[in-house]
Amino acid sequence: MIVFENGRPAKKEYRRFAIKTVVGSNDFAMMREVIGRRFRHAADGESNGKWASIPDLVIVDGGKGQLSAAVAGLEDAAWSDQPIVSLAKENEELFLPRISDPVVLPRDSQALFLVQRVRDEAHRFAVTFHRQKRSKATFQSRLDEIPGVGPKRKQALLRQFGSLKAIKEADAEALATVPGISRVVAEQIKAAL
Repeated sequence: MIVFENGRPAKKEYRRFAIKTVVGSNDFAMMREVIGRRFRHAADGESNGKWASIPDLVIVDGGKGQLSAAVAGLEDAAWSDQPIVSLAKENEELFLPRISDPVVLPRDSQALFLVQRVRDEAHRFAVTFHRQKRSKATFQSRLDEIPGVGPKRKQALLRQFGSLKAIKEADAEALATVPGISRVVAEQIKAAL
């Protein structure tokens, strides 16, 4: 979730939400969860700190479906009277709740440029986050889950054995020959793998 103040990104106000209730890829359910959680914090009186500012306008990326999901999230949070629109990229149409026809801003409108900047910044923020998550997941292995095996021991094991498969196939005695791996840690590794 990004925030703009006076037409500029307020990056200190940006927030990431880990999806907690949605299984699989369901854009509408995820939108509903995030909006609901964000405004539930405000509705519950958690208005200090990171939830202190209430937006003048919420802009949702997408069309009528995403807008409906976001409105449902506001309702879940018992949050009313929040100005909210969605911006559909294909024709740069703004959808408003309970209005069937979209608002089409003139192509040279400063308002259109602003909502496009907001949308583009939201995309940039989301893409960066997902790349970081994918990168982190790529470099994780079962070794990361073993107590007593940190980055240095993991690196030493992989340097000596070459792969996780080779580490699995090695006995505890062979594992204990790796610098920094005691017999106790070697037994923990064998038990975990």
